[in-house]
Amino acid sequence: MPSGNVIRGARVGSAPMRPDERHQPAPRQDVTYWCRNDHRTDIRIAADAEPPAVWDCPRCGLPAGQDAQNPPGRVRAEPYKSHLAYVKERRTAEEGEALLAEALAALRRRRGE
Repeated sequence: MPSGNVIRGARVGSAPMRPDERHQPAPRQDVTYWCRNDHRTDIRIAADAEPPAVWDCPRCGLPAGQDAQNPPGRVRAEPYKSHLAYVKERRTAEEGEALLAEALAALRRRRGE
């Protein structure tokens, strides 16, 4: 059972929460982004970093740009492709038939047919 003189949430040797006097924070710049729904998003990035041209709006998820009068449009989502669709992009029908025949021949050899 704890005694009444315990300070909760502290440990021996802990110091108050304050910035360390031994360093200076890196210089930063404020960048404002606007989306099509007039949502304003302010971010802080390093002063020597190039701000990205597009930032996702945290409120609606639309892309946001730095020009409030002309924000970027909706990004067209790539439709779902099955594994077969990707294979058909890489191979012709003749190549597919040749691979299938080769795989069937190997299977028949293993089965002893």
